[in-house]
Amino acid sequence: MIGFLEGKLRVKTPDYVIVDVNGVGYHVQVPLSTFCDLPDLGHPVMLNIHTHVREDAIHLFGFRTVAEKDMFLLLTGVNGVGPKLALGIVSGISPDGLKEAIVRQDLVRLKNVPGVGKKIADRIVLELRDKVQGKGREKAGPQQPLTEPGDTFPDAFSALLNLGYRSTEAEKALKLAQQGLGENPSIEDLLRGALRALV
Repeated sequence: MIGFLEGKLRVKTPDYVIVDVNGVGYHVQVPLSTFCDLPDLGHPVMLNIHTHVREDAIHLFGFRTVAEKDMFLLLTGVNGVGPKLALGIVSGISPDGLKEAIVRQDLVRLKNVPGVGKKIADRIVLELRDKVQGKGREKAGPQQPLTEPGDTFPDAFSALLNLGYRSTEAEKALKLAQQGLGENPSIEDLLRGALRALV
């Protein structure tokens, strides 16, 4: 499973990009928010990747920030929301804006996204409200694009979320671990330190 791509941007459209990684072109579908943040053709680009496997195809979805990818994954877990619709929702509302809409049960804002009707908006609020509660004020660090190869905080943060830790717990533990490890710790050391702090 591909989780991250770094290479040269060869094709750039509002729907997809092609990233050249050592001579292999990866076709990656992206939200508009990511498209607007991409460099010019031929320049280096880094994307957080979700690999979606179906019986008849493998699709790659790319995001400039961990926050966008995390929200996309939450949305695809909602009954009736597939990857295409989730990509559209992430294109239309920022991760923070979407969390706020879910917590406030702002169905009107959700229904403004093409493809989201009342039934889907209700499901998104019902199924995700508890999951995003308290995440509306994420710190800037985990949401920033991964522009530094040595910046392991976003990957470690995502890994802890995938293990089921709450975002506030994960961030606090990672910051404690980072204090004792100095600058640019490896993701392994950062996760080990954070897990010790979480026990």
